[in-house]
Amino acid sequence: MYVLDGIAYAGKQEPVIKVCGVRPLVGHKLWLRFTTGEAKVFDFTPLLKEPGFAPLANEHTFAGVYIDYGVTVWNDGDIDIAPEYLYEHAVTKGSS
Repeated sequence: MYVLDGIAYAGKQEPVIKVCGVRPLVGHKLWLRFTTGEAKVFDFTPLLKEPGFAPLANEHTFAGVYIDYGVTVWNDGDIDIAPEYLYEHAVTKGSS
């Protein structure tokens, strides 16, 4: 049990996952550091087929990634992706 803002919840409180470091890599991959302290690599290639991420197929645009309030964003915030999604679908650095 834990209490948040005066409300008691059952179970264990899950940590808030945010991105605190990002670096674009070759082949539309992102090196990411999360607030958990873990470093992972996310392959963005499969998502480039989605209309919302299509502009990131351009390597120059993809390389313009930055962090805004713990979220990876591009194009002045027009494109973003949830840190939780990145965390769950990325592979731990050093893993295959």
